[in-house]
Amino acid sequence: MALEYARESDPAPRVTAKGEGLLAQKMVEVARLHGVEVREDRDLMRLLETVDVDSPIPIEAFQAVAEILTYIYRKQGALAGKDPSAGVRR
Repeated sequence: MALEYARESDPAPRVTAKGEGLLAQKMVEVARLHGVEVREDRDLMRLLETVDVDSPIPIEAFQAVAEILTYIYRKQGALAGKDPSAGVRR
């Protein structure tokens, strides 16, 4: 499962790719090769597996996805030497 969120233009994060088994493993491998943050959350995956690709996530997933995005934004800020809370909305 892959998600994308452009704060400036997307009203909500959206599912951009889905896969199972070997395809999912390949997606994770390619993501890591390109420096994309990967996190496993089976409960969130079960919730999102019913969502079509290029569709926004359901409201029930907002809290979990917000926590993941906050973690990623903070980590990226820390790596770039920026204030880790910059750009994070609560």
